[in-house]
Amino acid sequence: MTHIKVKVDGTTYEDDVEPRLLLAHYLRDRLGLTGTTIGCDTSNCGACTVALDGASVKSCSVLAVQADGSEVTTVQGLAENGEWTALQRAFHEQHGLQCGYCTPGMIMAARDLLTENPHPAPHEVRHALEGNLCRCTGYQNIVRAVLAASGEQLVEEVTA
Repeated sequence: MTHIKVKVDGTTYEDDVEPRLLLAHYLRDRLGLTGTTIGCDTSNCGACTVALDGASVKSCSVLAVQADGSEVTTVQGLAENGEWTALQRAFHEQHGLQCGYCTPGMIMAARDLLTENPHPAPHEVRHALEGNLCRCTGYQNIVRAVLAASGEQLVEEVTA
């Protein structure tokens, strides 16, 4: 067992963990933060994306021991005083979800994008989210949601 100390969504936790325990499983199974979903356990889908010291990471590809001394933010830690962030509201208002399984990872990856680029173009949103899969194919509304949160609007592509 390895002793870790990690701050998750503003609360500090100290635990003894198996060195091979994935951060995704630590968050879900040990801390009960089930908002971080596990879609593949292979880092292909991005459903488990969290912020580790401010940067988006796929928590199924990070060991809990690697988070020792770090700060983790999950989708559950975004709301302040029970109020959704502009990004969370935009996902709701723009129907940026269907089944909702990919939504936590999409929101966390989009949050990272908007932190670096507060007013992205549609192609920049698509590029930033390309490591996150939506099996319901709700990408257009997801892009709309991110753009709405940034204050931009998606210009519909017209085909002849």
